[in-house]
Amino acid sequence: MANRATKLGQSLFHFYPWLFHSSLIHSISSLHSVEETVRAAVEAKSYKQLPDILLVVEKSGHSPNPFSFLSTYPFKLRTQIIDEILQSFRSIRPRSHPHIAYDLLLSYTLQSPHPLPVSLAILQCTLRAGCSPAPQIRLLLSSAWLNCQGQSVSVSRSLLEMQDIGYSPDSVMCNYLISSLCAVDRLEDAVKVLKGMSSAGCLPNLDSYASLITSMCSFRRTADAVELMKQMVNKARLSPRQGMVVKLVATLRANKEIWKAVEMIEFLEREGNLVGFESYQLVVEGCLECREYVLAGKAVMAMTDKGFIPYIKVRQKVIEGLVYANELKLASLVRERFVDLGS
Repeated sequence: MANRATKLGQSLFHFYPWLFHSSLIHSISSLHSVEETVRAAVEAKSYKQLPDILLVVEKSGHSPNPFSFLSTYPFKLRTQIIDEILQSFRSIRPRSHPHIAYDLLLSYTLQSPHPLPVSLAILQCTLRAGCSPAPQIRLLLSSAWLNCQGQSVSVSRSLLEMQDIGYSPDSVMCNYLISSLCAVDRLEDAVKVLKGMSSAGCLPNLDSYASLITSMCSFRRTADAVELMKQMVNKARLSPRQGMVVKLVATLRANKEIWKAVEMIEFLEREGNLVGFESYQLVVEGCLECREYVLAGKAVMAMTDKGFIPYIKVRQKVIEGLVYANELKLASLVRERFVDLGS
């Protein structure tokens, strides 16, 4: 029965595509299942019909995956079909219209016995279309990637396997992979992806480092975060966003590592990177919390050199702390600086 339905659907696609499109939803609900209709579209190479067919899946929460029938095809043919589907989607407008099809293809391939590299190609097309993969894709992608790496396959080799099916890795796709690994607390594996990107022909960018540094800060792995920030600035020659600097300084402050926070600001400025008011303010407050009053005074002087003035309560505490520490000369200099700046 299913075979007859498939043949009927295929003939409808082949001879009367306009008729199939106009009665699409009715045919799915009355004559064909979603799987049968998708299979008929694939067999007829009417790939552009798939996004409209799969709208039914979104509305009904349909299960199982309608692309599961692809498992009955030989691996090479299956890969070829998926490539043809992806190529056909390029001309669809708006480009995000096939987002359900992308998600279902990703879900199917990532759970198949050989998920890479075809799932990476689907992911790349998804992101280039401006689509955000479904939340569960991160977990599936991480699992598939870790399983591949568990077979002692290098990062660059895993990425470059995309070339065997006509695709090339890019930084956007790799960044999604990095953030997915970070989301499941596999920071070491995410670092390996970062380091292996260059060998695969795609240089890490600011987003590549941002995901990792932010995740490291969330776990208070400050030593790793500081080292990665320095690598980003020194080796990659990238300037961190202010939000990244604030996140790192705030974490160092929370860990009572205020000297490292001061050193980080000095390093960034020495390398020609701008440091904003919020980062300086966090450092000065951290110095006061740790009773490092001299360090607080020096940080304030550096802060005012940039035209930044601490909040009034912080100004008062810095001067009081310096007096308490018997650093009267520095207290006088700080007070004079505040007066000069009209505060």
